[in-house]
Amino acid sequence: MDHQSNTPVMDADEILEGIKRWVDIESPSHDRDGVMRMVDAVETVTSKIGAKTERVPGRDGYADILKVRTPWGGDGPGILVLSHIDTVHPVGTLNDLNPWRREGDKVFGPGIYDMKAGAYIAFYAYQHLVRLGRETPLPITFIYVPEEEIGSPTSQALIEDEARKNKFVLVTEPAREGGKIVTARRGTLRFEISTRGRPAHSGSRHMDGRSAIKEMARQILRMEEITDYDRGITANVGLIEGGTGCNVVPEHCSIELDIRVDNMELANEAEALVNAYTSFDPDVELAISGGLNRPPYEKDEGISRLFDHAKVLAEEIGFELQDMKTGGGSDGNFTAAIGVPTLDGLGADGHGAHTLDEFIYYSSLVERSQLMLRLFETLD
Repeated sequence: MDHQSNTPVMDADEILEGIKRWVDIESPSHDRDGVMRMVDAVETVTSKIGAKTERVPGRDGYADILKVRTPWGGDGPGILVLSHIDTVHPVGTLNDLNPWRREGDKVFGPGIYDMKAGAYIAFYAYQHLVRLGRETPLPITFIYVPEEEIGSPTSQALIEDEARKNKFVLVTEPAREGGKIVTARRGTLRFEISTRGRPAHSGSRHMDGRSAIKEMARQILRMEEITDYDRGITANVGLIEGGTGCNVVPEHCSIELDIRVDNMELANEAEALVNAYTSFDPDVELAISGGLNRPPYEKDEGISRLFDHAKVLAEEIGFELQDMKTGGGSDGNFTAAIGVPTLDGLGADGHGAHTLDEFIYYSSLVERSQLMLRLFETLD
């Protein structure tokens, strides 16, 4: 890269200023107005540098999906960049629980690591191309997803449709464990399960009751036994609600079950197993809904070649790039599962996703932006 004084160079402070503008807009998934402010902000800056923008109206209470495309390259297949602009933190987190601050190399703020820094890095790399007056061999399409943190229920079909039109997918989720990018993720199944028994007074007519909580307790133990670390499957009942009072045999109980799997064979096995469950007590009704939420993202030959290419680019920039498999899901699960070579975890390095200690490393901003830029310039 030409570093002559009259040639624009990537500047970490400028990148950080842009990230701050986006972190300052708190945007939890269910806060449509907050996410819409993020959509407006992204549309404004991308339009200013000549991108074509399109808003897909939100539905089911979620914000719009924003599509951004480079003005060059026509409608042919190219590079798809996936970023989500929603976060998990409630509005107000920025005020006191995790305020914006820099402590040495660490910069804190809600959603900064997962994944407003990564989303901004991709924009910044595109902006840098425009400043240099360059075009890329392939057109680039950016999709800004409004509800990834809850499984992309309104965006999944569009993501898959756009992926099929492109040659490569780059996902700006955060880097892992010292800057590693992600080339495989576990699949996710989600279930909502409820039991309905028969209420009764717990003292005088206990024998008339049928406890929904007792039935659910037995179901939970069975579900937790799905976990088999050696085979690559884990089950977790993470939410539970039930009963109306301590002195009432509970009529209702509900839970949410999360299952993670290494491959589709295990996903199909787990889904069939859970859907086949019946009540232990025939007088208690059991209702099960849900299933596969995100398919497994498995490292295939195409992903391996794409990673090898990125690794060479990182060496040219001056750092070693490593890859890994992670248990969390992302929109990359959808694109990898339909066979489009996908690189994930291309965002900033840092730590603490979904926590109140979430931060990025300032020192990672330029090198991650340079890697994104070189991927844009060299993928063909």
